[in-house]
Amino acid sequence: MSIHPDHRHDAGTPATDHPPSGTTGAPTGDDTLDLRVADLVALLARRGTRTEPGTGTRTESEAGTGSAADTGTRTEAGTGTPTAAGTDLLDAVGSWAPAATRFGDFRLVPVRPERDLPLLTRWMNDPAVAAFWELAGPDTVTADHVGAQLEGDGRSVPCLGVLDSTPMSYFEIYRADLDPLARAYPALPHDTGVHLLLGGAADRGRGVGTALLRAVADLVLDHRPRCTRVVAEPDIRNAPSVSAFLSAGFRYAAEIDLPDKRAALMIRDRSLRHVL
Repeated sequence: MSIHPDHRHDAGTPATDHPPSGTTGAPTGDDTLDLRVADLVALLARRGTRTEPGTGTRTESEAGTGSAADTGTRTEAGTGTPTAAGTDLLDAVGSWAPAATRFGDFRLVPVRPERDLPLLTRWMNDPAVAAFWELAGPDTVTADHVGAQLEGDGRSVPCLGVLDSTPMSYFEIYRADLDPLARAYPALPHDTGVHLLLGGAADRGRGVGTALLRAVADLVLDHRPRCTRVVAEPDIRNAPSVSAFLSAGFRYAAEIDLPDKRAALMIRDRSLRHVL
């Protein structure tokens, strides 16, 4: 499963807290819309949209993000607080404790290109992944994508998802409130986004993606006390990805227009964490 954010992170332009004029389906301040999986799938069927069995949309969670963050001083959306280059904007992702899942112990390990590039390149060239991540090609394509984040100001951290010591997924944990995504919905300070890619076909279609999404959302909320919401934006056409988010405790908040896709805004609320 590959949850893929088709828009690329553009760290050069401060995000705003309000959607652009003309955006339809933008969430309200309440964001209280709640759809069950069956309801959403039926809705997509009525709209005549297609699904991609075995894949998700690069959400920025079971899919990926392209975060080309640059350096320099930034302003945290909604706070007016400057954030200097080099500041840890995501509370030391590499130090986060492992999470227990029904498939084994899971942890996020920040990418090291010299070690991980061949594996990531192979995953990106899987047709099921390439359809959403758009990063198929030689290792230089993947290297540029990952390098833009590693050399940026820290608002997006590329990680391997390691299950019982085996790297089997790729995640990007990013500051959604500092991302262009924040222009498309009412972002709150420290909103944290997730993109996920499941590397092997054997891990798709059996609930692994849902388990990892829940685990990663819990890790974010456990280790980022200022974050009240974890967000994602899979392609609205990709019912399996949207269903995985719903099953992982995210709620469907709205449809939003992004530069390269019509997306389902998915939100996991800290306040509902122990009820879902």
